[in-house]
Amino acid sequence: MKKVVFVVCFLLACAGMNFAQTTPAKKESAKKAQTAPAKKEAAPTKKDGSPDMRYKANKNAAAADTATKHVKKDGTADKRYKENKKG
Repeated sequence: MKKVVFVVCFLLACAGMNFAQTTPAKKESAKKAQTAPAKKEAAPTKKDGSPDMRYKANKNAAAADTATKHVKKDGTADKRYKENKKG
């Protein structure tokens, strides 16, 4: 009889230790709702934040940005280059 009581107590102790090791689950959905930005991006981006060039919107934006590749120190277009002489 002593062996049965000892085994039951041992099993209860192991079960108690098992429950003591678990941590309660955190509610992340409430935090995400509060920290989510309200702005909407114009074009899709990759995980690192750079524009995803597979999309047409990003290709058009890149083409518009490269219209004046060569600029002077003050930021104006350098007219010595052909692509800047258009306008």
